[in-house]
Amino acid sequence: MGYLSGFHAIEERIKAAPSGQGGPLLVAKAGPRAREIVDLAVERKIRVNRVGTHELDRLAPGHRGIALYTEDAGADNHLTLSSFLTGLGDRKDALAVVLDEITDPHNYGAILRSCDQFRVDLVVTRNRRIAKYAEIVSKTSAGAVSWVPAAEAANLVRAVDDLKAGGFWIYGADMAGEAVWAADLRGRTAIILGGESTGISRLLREKCDGMVSIPSQGRIDSLNVSVAAGVLLYEITRQRRQA
Repeated sequence: MGYLSGFHAIEERIKAAPSGQGGPLLVAKAGPRAREIVDLAVERKIRVNRVGTHELDRLAPGHRGIALYTEDAGADNHLTLSSFLTGLGDRKDALAVVLDEITDPHNYGAILRSCDQFRVDLVVTRNRRIAKYAEIVSKTSAGAVSWVPAAEAANLVRAVDDLKAGGFWIYGADMAGEAVWAADLRGRTAIILGGESTGISRLLREKCDGMVSIPSQGRIDSLNVSVAAGVLLYEITRQRRQA
């Protein structure tokens, strides 16, 4: 439970939630952008409360005159892995992203933003330890956290096994892998991204059908994981559109 204060985060959360659910929206001072969000909240039947600036400072530090109360900044788009696989039916080109120990909320939010832009069908995480950073995640993702389908798994190895059973080819992102453009990433594909300091765990690595990398010519040995996610997802999208 907490408050979202970024304009994009609030707007996308209101759009994603069923009409009449969520809020209230707290407003201390309404500039042009805030007034647009207030109008949207009224349209979506979300209660709008006028509060003092000091009250909003206490509830949502760093606000810009407006904040949205939310019990969970992404609950409406969470589902189970089994329901996701069942819902695919006979689709042949689904795309999943598995996040292994991505604990930095800024990286997580940036990855979600790329997942939204490249129409990822599901993001799988081990648990929701970053839930307490909902405000950071929502701001960094520009509100994408309210849209990208997500599932939690108590055991990522078992989750990957389930994806495999559902017809997914599993690829891990690793500097030692083959160039991403040399791999065939069409069809049902899942990409595993490991943490900045730990990479992909050994047990998950053993489940991969292949490892892919982003060849670089820079002096620094690797890309930030959120940047790498965007590059990999772009290449997958390029291959599918070309096909």
